[in-house]
Amino acid sequence: MKRVLLFLVSFVMTMGCMNSSDTFLNSANITDGAVTATFSHIKLLNPLADMALLERGVKQTAALWRSEDGDESDFTAFCAAHYISDAQGRKTLFDKLSNALEVFMGNFHKINVSLKLPVHLDGPPLTSIDELLSGYAVDAHYKDDMFSNKLAFITILNFPNFTLQEKNEFGKTWSRLEWAYARMGDLFTNRLPASVSQELAKVGSVAENYVAEYNIMMGNLLNEEGKRLFPADMVLLSHWNLRDELKSNYAPVADGYAKQKMIYQVMTHIVAQTIPKEVINNPSFDWAPYSNRLIKEGKEMVGTPEGDRRYAILLEQFRAAQKADPFYPIHNTALLRAFEGGMEISFEEIEEMFTQLISSEQVQEVASLIQKRLGRDLQPFDIWYDGFKARSSLSEEVLSAKTTKLFPTAQAYQKEIPGMLIKLGYSPERAKFLASKIVVEAARGSGHAWGAESRDEAARLRTRLTPNGMDYKGFNIAIHEMGHNVEQTISLYDMDYYILQGVPNTAFTETLAFIFQKRDLDILGVLESNPRKDALTTLDIFWGCYEIMGVALVDMFTWKWLYDHPLAKAGELKNAVVETAKRVWNQYYAPVLGTPDSPLLAIYSHMIDYPLYLANYPFGHIIEFQLEEALRGSSLPQEVDRWYALGRLAPQSWMQQAVGSKVSTAPLLAAVQKAVLQVE
Repeated sequence: MKRVLLFLVSFVMTMGCMNSSDTFLNSANITDGAVTATFSHIKLLNPLADMALLERGVKQTAALWRSEDGDESDFTAFCAAHYISDAQGRKTLFDKLSNALEVFMGNFHKINVSLKLPVHLDGPPLTSIDELLSGYAVDAHYKDDMFSNKLAFITILNFPNFTLQEKNEFGKTWSRLEWAYARMGDLFTNRLPASVSQELAKVGSVAENYVAEYNIMMGNLLNEEGKRLFPADMVLLSHWNLRDELKSNYAPVADGYAKQKMIYQVMTHIVAQTIPKEVINNPSFDWAPYSNRLIKEGKEMVGTPEGDRRYAILLEQFRAAQKADPFYPIHNTALLRAFEGGMEISFEEIEEMFTQLISSEQVQEVASLIQKRLGRDLQPFDIWYDGFKARSSLSEEVLSAKTTKLFPTAQAYQKEIPGMLIKLGYSPERAKFLASKIVVEAARGSGHAWGAESRDEAARLRTRLTPNGMDYKGFNIAIHEMGHNVEQTISLYDMDYYILQGVPNTAFTETLAFIFQKRDLDILGVLESNPRKDALTTLDIFWGCYEIMGVALVDMFTWKWLYDHPLAKAGELKNAVVETAKRVWNQYYAPVLGTPDSPLLAIYSHMIDYPLYLANYPFGHIIEFQLEEALRGSSLPQEVDRWYALGRLAPQSWMQQAVGSKVSTAPLLAAVQKAVLQVE
């Protein structure tokens, strides 16, 4: 799941982008003439300076200088006093800023972790004060303070920003230090007010809490004959646990197909908001999702549909993003910040990459293979077909019996981390080091990984436990999160420059999480010899891409719709999301899976609590395939350690250095053709 980030950066700041925001224009008070005069003055004082870099730094400093920072003479004096032209002086400044950044980010992170403990970890019911504290942004005033004391301007002046296009071009020949300087230039490219930061944190926390408490009491579900298909104590979080339970029923279990169809009905009610709010996180009612009947103590009751709440929360996320938009000079929409800023790949490139795969001829070939294996017509929920995994032939009950015995508590899992890493090929010494930087805790929600922000802290692994311990679903999620934690540890502790810590974007941390998760049975000691394992793995990655790419496109198109309809109400947004999901379904999925107008692609909870994040999953799957190909015949620990010590380069630069090629769907599509023949 999503790597939780404390410190978000935005990118690209040039003088030519000032027209993108009236607020930004009104706050700038340095004329072009003053910029030219300042540049000329510093040039005379520093004739050996890199003139292109100096001009860039002066222009970008001027673009964010406001009246409260001083007049034009103050601006010129400041730039002349603080510009550093010699290499050694610049490196000294860089080192001091890097050290301060780790102090700031590390301590902000520690406070943030502590305040969010009640909402993140399993425990007593949440109170209103828990939600208020968890929504407090401890770093909200950080950027304001950095501009007020002018540390931000010193950074901009000496380490100006490079555009994504420039990073992709110049980065081919940059040294590690030059990349670090470029990332220093990404730190202060906007002046987002503290009040807006707090608002973003507040609405994000509300959405996160809404999702974390969205449990369905599976033992209370009835089919139309009044039969209960699920265990009485089964409680599943939407959407992750519902999806994983549906996936588990591809194994030969009693009522597997009937269970899948019932889960599908539950999901469609959640999307349409026709689910009775009485059954959400509440064991007091029985519910027949086919007819949407609510029953209590054998008597039918009149339920209250959840209405528009799901979409009202999403709308609040959009409203908060709108408030932030004017303070970003070029990435002045959440879409631009998510793709060109955060992922460092454009919306258009992602859309083209995704539609290329989901409209490929390989989709129909794999779907036909799945239909043969299932021996029935395909259904919408078969986008989650799990039969290409080695564990698909194993009973989840048997696996859960093993995992609950091995891991009755979060502490038991933590104790076994070194041994699990050794099973993946790590040396005892390296496994011990990595394990020492991971803290395991029982999650209130589905679980997540939260990396440290300073080298005196550990990464946190949160996963869900049942009263009996860690069932197989929880174990599978824990292995995924452990992959994140290993990345988070390598890309922090093994980094040459702190500013490069992390990965190009969250797709890259998802990639290692996927690589670990796929080896969960090996770690568990449940081995299944299959000569077609590699071919099956290829098909599994491909079908996973097919599913999540459609989900991501719905997320992306929803936000395009929001920006086209900025005054929309929650009910209108609900209708738009459902129609968007149906449109994407009808174009790319109904021809393969049947059932026109299915709204299933809108079920993902990340649409609500982490909007515009979902594209990272399929992007990560594509990267995963290329990295898995590179792992053939290589040492997993050696390659993983090398890859993730590259740090936060631009995505295509990272891939070139890691495997010698850019991110592309072409290798996966070519491999699928061969895999289908092998499996058939």
